[in-house]
Amino acid sequence: MSIQPRRIRLKPWLLAQVNSGRYPGLQWLSPDHRLFQIPWRHATRHLPMSEEENTIFKAWALETGKYQEGVDEPDPAKWKANLRCALNKSREFKLKYDGTKETPVQPYKIYEVCDQPGNGGKCMPNLVDLSINPRISDPPSFSNFPTHTDVTHFSAPVNGTFGAAHVIPIGGLPMTSDLPQPDFPAQVQLAGSVDQELPSMPPAAASATPGPTPMDASSMPGVQTQGEAQVQPCNLLNSLPLTDLDLKFQYRGRTTGSLTVSNPQGCRLYFGHLEPTPEQVDLFGPVTLQQVLFPSTAEIQNQKQKFYTDALLDVMDRGLILEIWEQDIYAIRLCQCKVFWSGPGMPEQGPPNPMEREKKIKVFSLNNFLQGLILFQKGETQNPPPFEIYFCFGEDWPDKKPKEKKLIIVQVVPVVARILTEMFSGELSWSTDSIRLQISNPDVKDQTVEQFKELQRLLQSQHIQGPWAPNVP
Repeated sequence: MSIQPRRIRLKPWLLAQVNSGRYPGLQWLSPDHRLFQIPWRHATRHLPMSEEENTIFKAWALETGKYQEGVDEPDPAKWKANLRCALNKSREFKLKYDGTKETPVQPYKIYEVCDQPGNGGKCMPNLVDLSINPRISDPPSFSNFPTHTDVTHFSAPVNGTFGAAHVIPIGGLPMTSDLPQPDFPAQVQLAGSVDQELPSMPPAAASATPGPTPMDASSMPGVQTQGEAQVQPCNLLNSLPLTDLDLKFQYRGRTTGSLTVSNPQGCRLYFGHLEPTPEQVDLFGPVTLQQVLFPSTAEIQNQKQKFYTDALLDVMDRGLILEIWEQDIYAIRLCQCKVFWSGPGMPEQGPPNPMEREKKIKVFSLNNFLQGLILFQKGETQNPPPFEIYFCFGEDWPDKKPKEKKLIIVQVVPVVARILTEMFSGELSWSTDSIRLQISNPDVKDQTVEQFKELQRLLQSQHIQGPWAPNVP
């Protein structure tokens, strides 16, 4: 049972948390500390427990006394609902952008700090343009992008652990509360009739019952909540983050940084101090891409490894672009450093696979992945389709040397592929005939308990009240 709820002023508490940098993704988006971002991921059964533990939602529940560690059952969905309600009621914050209402879903919300409660005029209407370019038949050329960019930096490593990334917006375009809706498709269209064969949601994911659910229905547009009957299978793809990318940086097998890119257009991986401008699109790519700096080599202990890694980073000023178009991923090597890659459909034991400079190549096809997942679900293939993409910088790849021996490896994981693979090959995919339950035959005491259970059902059906309980010796 929770302790007595406390009345806490939301504004000073929340602003202190944003300033603290304690929670990954909770960050300021404007230099004057007016706009800030709150990560708003959909809760799934497959999120690591640590991701649910270290959140602003849990911190608010603890602060207000609505959750007591070690006493109450953890309920991330309830924590999130509590903070959402507090923000909605507050006149000191204004919701400027709700990425969870977009298609594809963007896992964050942006709020503005208002100077005075109820004074809407004190909230700035125009700072950052968060609209998404309309979809056209072919990927746009670099010169068509507007002048806005984000730079993602990694904090200095502490005790061998790489800190959370933070985003610093550069430039700014008008932003209004009436944001245009992105012109992305409502669902992924598969070639031919394949889209009609997409596996439906497993039974465990279809029923909306209290407790952990595959998706956080309270923050997902178009999905029924616990008070409604069930989540419709046709909403499966609509509710997934189709353009999110998980990035992991490894220096000779050691993870030196990781983050999730939620920019629907993609990102640029680079090292150096030169940032893109509208006049230098040919050199550095579109300014709308999220700019991601490679981690520093300061924590590398081996001096020889550090020397060679620095030599590679020194020629990565122009970087590598990961561009997302119609849910497929394209890579463009701009940097002087040679880049090799492997991914779906390309064996890791094959010959080295270099990228030509300034040539766009498709490294992941969502259509092909879904077709492979359908075949796996039908039992026509033994394993689910692969989806990890690896980029090796400055060394041959793939070759006989394992990834752990390479100076710089970047792993790219399409989040939608990871979630679907977990959904259809993990705990949600089993059926009752795939496991053998081990239950003893009932003895006399078990039969007594069953009789009491039946009596309780009868009492409840007849609305009869009265304290009673089985007293089994």
